[in-house]
Amino acid sequence: MNGGRATGPSSAGCGSQDGCGCGSALPGHDSANPLAGFSRTLLWAFGLIIAVVVLLVVAAEQLGMLDVLTEFVPWPVWFAAVLAGGWPIFRNVLRATLRRKITSHTLMTIGLAAAIVAGAWPAAVLIVFFMRLADYIEYFTAEHARQAVRDLTALAPETARVEREGREVQVPIEQVQVGETVIVRPGEKTPVDGEVIGGHATVNQAAITGESMPVEAGPGARVFAAGFVQLGHLRIRVTAVGKDTTFGRVIQLVAEAEQHRAPIQRVADKFAAWYLPVVVTVATGTFLASGKLLATTAVLVVACSCSFTIATPVAVIASIGASARRGLLIKGGRYLEVLAKATVVVLDKTGTLTLGRPVITDVIPLDADLGADEVLRLAATAERYSEHPLAEAVRGAAALRELQLAEPQDFEAIPGMGVRVRLDGESVLVGGRRLLAGEGLLPIAAELEAQGKTLLFVIRNGQPVGVLAAMDTLRPDVPEALAELRRLGVKHLELLTGDNERTAAAIAAPLGIHWRAQLLPEDKIAVVKEYQRRGHVVVMIGDGVNDAPALAQADVGIAMGAAGSPLAIEAAHIALLRDDWKLVPEVLRIARRTMNTVKINIGFTAVYNLAGLALAALGFLPPAMAAAAQAGPDFGILANSARLLHQGGSRQTARSGRDPGPAALPKE
Repeated sequence: MNGGRATGPSSAGCGSQDGCGCGSALPGHDSANPLAGFSRTLLWAFGLIIAVVVLLVVAAEQLGMLDVLTEFVPWPVWFAAVLAGGWPIFRNVLRATLRRKITSHTLMTIGLAAAIVAGAWPAAVLIVFFMRLADYIEYFTAEHARQAVRDLTALAPETARVEREGREVQVPIEQVQVGETVIVRPGEKTPVDGEVIGGHATVNQAAITGESMPVEAGPGARVFAAGFVQLGHLRIRVTAVGKDTTFGRVIQLVAEAEQHRAPIQRVADKFAAWYLPVVVTVATGTFLASGKLLATTAVLVVACSCSFTIATPVAVIASIGASARRGLLIKGGRYLEVLAKATVVVLDKTGTLTLGRPVITDVIPLDADLGADEVLRLAATAERYSEHPLAEAVRGAAALRELQLAEPQDFEAIPGMGVRVRLDGESVLVGGRRLLAGEGLLPIAAELEAQGKTLLFVIRNGQPVGVLAAMDTLRPDVPEALAELRRLGVKHLELLTGDNERTAAAIAAPLGIHWRAQLLPEDKIAVVKEYQRRGHVVVMIGDGVNDAPALAQADVGIAMGAAGSPLAIEAAHIALLRDDWKLVPEVLRIARRTMNTVKINIGFTAVYNLAGLALAALGFLPPAMAAAAQAGPDFGILANSARLLHQGGSRQTARSGRDPGPAALPKE
């Protein structure tokens, strides 16, 4: 591993490249995404069940078997069956009623009560059956249980090496006291927050600060729990332990955000709130006009269809399955509902907007006798056996230019400085600005640093002969994707990064988006809460551990899942299973198509039920047939929702015309 690197501008976000496993399979195949095939199977199974039940009921009604069954089975048995089958739903309806809330299940419960009063027990059983069937569909589309907090906790060291009475003692982390001195060696994680009082090391703190490249930590530097010491050793004076560390607060924030996120009210429930009075009015009019209890019961039964309950989940099943085939893991229908209303999108940088690894962008010779290729060859030769991310970037740049590297001699990593080798009898050093021994930066180097780039100096025999600039590069599909989000109506885009202001500005300015820099995880979640308090629907896009709290707090969190942290995937509500930014505007379009389909489903159900109301009020539908007639709109809903199974790829956005740029936030 390489030790010395500049502590100047670097990239931010989360540099985590932990494999999540999600991207290992081909997301374009059903076998790689079982949910895709599952949704189609579930829709067909649902349709088959409804068809069989309707046929049986119609046949039984025509043959008079329902009347015989009603007389043969005692009413307590019917009542017990209805109560046992529908109790979970009845309990929820009662709770909603006590809160003065009307839901789609309230409609069906009223129809059920009417059937019981009229003694139409087969109709009551059918209503319970359809209620439970709708609930099972919702159950299969529910979110997977999150493991975010447990995954986070597993990242933290459980023990620490503490100096006590002149000896190093290994103790459980909960026994470490603030003010004590902790020793951390190469290859170990820092177990506490603290200040470095001795030693020097290269530390990867991407999990907390979002720095994509390791930083050099020496006396006076601040380090965080869960940082990884790659080279050198550290003596750290403890300032926080356990839940009081920055890492511990990340765990708490993820848990709190999950607990306090408000549930999204269902479109069907909103519809039920005004539809119920209409049904009650028609039923009352039927009873007053005809005096027939069965006709009145039929009105209530036919109107209180389970279609209102399944209008949303069936469309969601179809969208989730189609999205899975396209590499989009959507963890629940409510996220599609809220995503369709998104107004603000906040973004992480490294691994999200950028590739998450540095590349050499500039090679500047400082010696007239050397060209750029020779400077790069010297640097790549010196870095040939280094494992530092910047060394890899240097070697990659040399490989692209097909440069032949020599065999370095006397390789030496200098903590906090860089590397030193001997090459053809000459001393060659490569590293950060500390190698300049207090000399001022040349104008070209200062200009590169001002652009947010990390500098590597090449020094031969004590004289600077070249400077290399490295920077995390923007994903090529990001600009067009952000422009598409604006065209889709997103009002505000903002970069949130743990990196310094120069690096943030260098990335954000070409994209025309706002930015905030030097943010810790609690700062990011505070920004999300700020926009939510102002009434905005916030989408957070990130990929790392340090993004997890904001991903969980946001109305919709989207994780770059293919190369991101497993924790980010758990904390987010939607994960992209391949590194394709075009999926971001695509999932927004999917959400809007899904909600439009839901509205069509509800509209069709309303029209169908109005026709059923008229037939029942006129006495053409007995209660059992009215219950069976509830399946009518179900077929329409299935057919309409099935269109979502065949959603095409991302449409090609227009390339002509000018990008409108970031829209200003609307006045509050």
